[in-house]
Amino acid sequence: MSKKTIILICCFLALISCNNSSVEKPKNLIEKDKMVDILYDVSVLEAIKNQNINGGVSNKVGNEYIYKKYKIDSIQFAKSNKYYASDIEEYKKMIEEVKARLTKQTQALENEMKKKGQEVPPTTPTPTNPNVPQIQ
Repeated sequence: MSKKTIILICCFLALISCNNSSVEKPKNLIEKDKMVDILYDVSVLEAIKNQNINGGVSNKVGNEYIYKKYKIDSIQFAKSNKYYASDIEEYKKMIEEVKARLTKQTQALENEMKKKGQEVPPTTPTPTNPNVPQIQ
């Protein structure tokens, strides 16, 4: 996971945690493990968009991909994300899991590139994007 994405997620968490009112559990809450998978995919799509890989991915296309893949809608995602983010410690664990998965995937790709004799590109910080990890 890029440093940019981690910073943005943390900023999002900080904004959500400032709200003192408790968040009611949605009726159609996305299961926690599934939510981690969704956050992972959102992070990957955001990285692709920011790196302009394969022409980039528009928000609309990325959102449609997420909704179709996980059989959810934008309201269900938003309510579930808000619910999980209301428990900052638990949400932090979810984000750490996403980060660990992204790190593991990055290391595997770098190892594969080294085996093939390809140069591994350096990781560079990018400007922050206030829209991560929200999908609309």
